[in-house]
Amino acid sequence: MKSAITICLVPEARRGPFVFHDGLEDGCARAAAFGFDAVEIFPPAANAIDIAELQALLDRHSLKLAAVGTGAGWLLHQWSLTHPVLEARTHARDFIRAIIDLAGGFGAPAIVGSMQGKIERDTPRELALSWLSAAFEELGGYAAQHGQTLLYEPLNRYETNLFNTLEGAAAWLRGLKTRNVRLLADLFHMNIEEASIPGAIEVAGALIGHVHLADSNRYAAGFGHTDFGAIFAALKKMSYSGYLSAEVFPYPEADLAARRTIDTFRIYSSPC
Repeated sequence: MKSAITICLVPEARRGPFVFHDGLEDGCARAAAFGFDAVEIFPPAANAIDIAELQALLDRHSLKLAAVGTGAGWLLHQWSLTHPVLEARTHARDFIRAIIDLAGGFGAPAIVGSMQGKIERDTPRELALSWLSAAFEELGGYAAQHGQTLLYEPLNRYETNLFNTLEGAAAWLRGLKTRNVRLLADLFHMNIEEASIPGAIEVAGALIGHVHLADSNRYAAGFGHTDFGAIFAALKKMSYSGYLSAEVFPYPEADLAARRTIDTFRIYSSPC
């Protein structure tokens, strides 16, 4: 298992659940100082990233790129893969495709969380799911051209009415033709929706491709009531070797959130 921490480059998301908000250079330096293996980036768009600058920063600090989020497409433009307007769905695919290109160039996957959208009142569930499935069939195949998977993140019921649990999302993924989409298991969302977080991890198994490491209150690990011992045991049981990335609020401040995260990761990821 490998550790990662989030860097948000979207000013409109400054109050969001991301640890570092002061630019790539600052975020990479601080991630390395705390001993993280990688960074996960939340950009306003793919073309907002200077590829040469990012590569230089990763090289300088001996970091990898764990993943790149696509959520700014929803936050800034309200585009989604299940939007009732075709033009918005098209913009959503284009936005995600560009993020896939960016992330794939660094050997990393793109994340689709809020960009999945939700089922609107006048849209039949079957129709919305057909839009979602078609988008992931296409985008999953597109990610494969970079040798990467595409990550799908089930969100809690207050953010989407598509899939809220790993089991439901896994059943949907298994029905797709593409085998290039993996689940992102976000422990904050799972705390709301899953009867058992370790149990859900075991059910999803090898479909899990990325983990967001957060406590029950979306603060850093150790500030809530999540049983991380049981969660890490479940991940070890399935031989999970991907990233656990801190997508959490910078509470009570960013450096302490980073410290608590890396301490928890080291305690529980170490061999038994």
